[in-house]
Amino acid sequence: MTTRLLVLEAGSGIANNVIRSLKAGDPSLFIVGCNSSRFFLKKSAADRNYVLPLTQSYGKVLRQIIDAERIDLLVPTTDSGVLKVSSMRDRLGCRTFLPSKSVIKRCNDKYMLTTFLRGRGIPAPLTYPIMNLEDVESVYRRFEPRARLWCRIRTGSGSYGAIPVKSPEQVRGWIAYWERMRAVPQGWFTLSEYLPGRDFCVQSLWKNGTLVLAKMAERITYLETGSPSGVSSMPAVAKTAFETDVIDASARAIRALDTRASGVYFADIKESDSGEPCITEINAGRFAMMTNIHDLTGSHNMAVTYVRLAMGQKIRIPEARDFAEGYYLVRSVDTVPAIVRQDELFRDLHDISA
Repeated sequence: MTTRLLVLEAGSGIANNVIRSLKAGDPSLFIVGCNSSRFFLKKSAADRNYVLPLTQSYGKVLRQIIDAERIDLLVPTTDSGVLKVSSMRDRLGCRTFLPSKSVIKRCNDKYMLTTFLRGRGIPAPLTYPIMNLEDVESVYRRFEPRARLWCRIRTGSGSYGAIPVKSPEQVRGWIAYWERMRAVPQGWFTLSEYLPGRDFCVQSLWKNGTLVLAKMAERITYLETGSPSGVSSMPAVAKTAFETDVIDASARAIRALDTRASGVYFADIKESDSGEPCITEINAGRFAMMTNIHDLTGSHNMAVTYVRLAMGQKIRIPEARDFAEGYYLVRSVDTVPAIVRQDELFRDLHDISA
């Protein structure tokens, strides 16, 4: 029998990337998409699409789609979608495969997560909250003299509201702008140590506390989004990677969050001055924007494995850490992400001097 999925935020970059991976790994899947924007739905890669009316109850509309389409599994694709679905998972009439609501909420608040991890001896950047602009100098002095610190909002993705800073004046100006011009609530900024090392994404699947599958990639360059930080979770170029200590750090963090962890998690990890991998963020319950490099390389398609785990199938993967050497993800705005083998990077390209 065909498995029928409902993918939220259809037409967005992350939803289309997840759908692309699912179709590549299992063409028999029937995928329904939904979004409150009919404009985004025109770009959806789903087999059938529904507009979510903003004037009706979100849960009620989802249940209507689930009933009409005989949906087996609902797949959220954003942090806000994961949190909403986690609150109504028992009333939807289909399966979900999500971490607990408490874990999701802790991961959505980067300061809460960092404090939790450091309190359990898991490497994460030293971080302090800035409750108001008058606190900036005192918080800044709590760090040893450094060339840079990292100022960012406690929630959001893609380095939203994040910037490297070198002085209290820069911190104060940055926060004042976001509070006054972008309506960010007071007290939602943090200041943390700046991590200068390599930038990794580890995506993993869990079932009842057991690590089923993990893959990692290193971000090489970033999409030009106009962000003053110069970095984000959205790479323009990334490559498959395998660093045991990085994967182990991610697994330790997730086990600390929930000894019965289930679902998909991805951790952003940067190296400190000394090369120690530090957890900067964990997204619980959804795939990374760059998920295709985890799904379309190696021995196992992670998105398809997620669906099979969610549907109760027994998955036996002897070595959870899956790695395919020499693959690159190449992305830019308004193009489909490409997965390219290292030996194909220069194929059919011509040098003017040749």
